[in-house]
Amino acid sequence: MIVAFSVAPSGAPPSGEAPSDASVHDAVAAAVRVVRESGLPNRTSSMFTEIEGDWDSVMDVVKRATEAVGAYGSRVSLVLKADIRPGYSGELDGKIQRLESALAKNG
Repeated sequence: MIVAFSVAPSGAPPSGEAPSDASVHDAVAAAVRVVRESGLPNRTSSMFTEIEGDWDSVMDVVKRATEAVGAYGSRVSLVLKADIRPGYSGELDGKIQRLESALAKNG
């Protein structure tokens, strides 16, 4: 399966210190660090992180990434989209390769 997710804190951090600006880059970095350390295939764009693996492994990483962001706010927002396709792997790159191939022959 491939999961695309975005996680961000809101509210004051548990420490009570207000952030200096509205940026959440430190919190996002904490989440992406968890994803990258998982060893599962992944990629991060400006809006989402995608991760590929079996259901339990992917959801464990999403949970831990969400928990890492919890240190940066009193609440955490999680947006998640999943492509569940049993029997397929390597689709994180495979989907893009098929798209590029279609664009090249129809362009």
